[in-house]
Amino acid sequence: MIENSSATTKAPRRKGGALKRFWRSVRGPLANSPMVRSLIVWLITQFFRLVHITNPRLRGSSDLEDMKRGGEPFIAVAWHGQHLMAPFLMPRGVRFVAMFSKSKDAELNARVAERFGVEIVRGSGGRERARGTEKGGARALLVLKKALKEGKTAAMIADIPHGTPRDSGFGVILLAKLSGRPILPICYLTSRRKVLEKSWDKTTIPLPFGKSGLIVGDPIFVPEDADDAMLEAKRVELTDSLNENTRRVHELVDGAA
Repeated sequence: MIENSSATTKAPRRKGGALKRFWRSVRGPLANSPMVRSLIVWLITQFFRLVHITNPRLRGSSDLEDMKRGGEPFIAVAWHGQHLMAPFLMPRGVRFVAMFSKSKDAELNARVAERFGVEIVRGSGGRERARGTEKGGARALLVLKKALKEGKTAAMIADIPHGTPRDSGFGVILLAKLSGRPILPICYLTSRRKVLEKSWDKTTIPLPFGKSGLIVGDPIFVPEDADDAMLEAKRVELTDSLNENTRRVHELVDGAA
């Protein structure tokens, strides 16, 4: 019997192995370099500007002025992974402040937003009703409430990092209750895009040279005296609105592609 040579001969090392090991050895120091971080942030902002310029809005999209129909200021809300173009989705003259989580994953997004002139607040979206006021959440909500009182619009992401995607947390709902300002569900999509299928939230990266669609949902108001049952009902209403309008913007963009 002839012996299978693969059982006795060592498989050659892949050429890419050395390169991968080298990258792992240098990526930590690179990530901690202020110069490298600044360069990465600059490149990302230029890329998003290119995406904005080269993706004209499709007929049937909401007008940016539609966001004002519930009154100003308002609370602009999107899903995780669909929020990357937010700085370009505000009506003219609207000043806005955005909440980002304290996670390392959110740090790069926050730095990019700052480059677009967005005021940043650190906090948590709240997995449960009580948690909306824990671990920096209370401070963040108070800062956002103050910003709304000063006439600034607040921008938040509805679902919770590494939680259940496409299911709103309570942070947005609590802010609407505390401030009396309406929640505006916002869904944006480009015809050319890359979906990161392995990411928990299926992050969608918009690409240049296509078309874009924008759907703004109806304003959602949360009564000042809302009890737990009402807060949960509004949380579900926001979840349903974002999911329905995400479906609508996919139909608009993919149907025209």
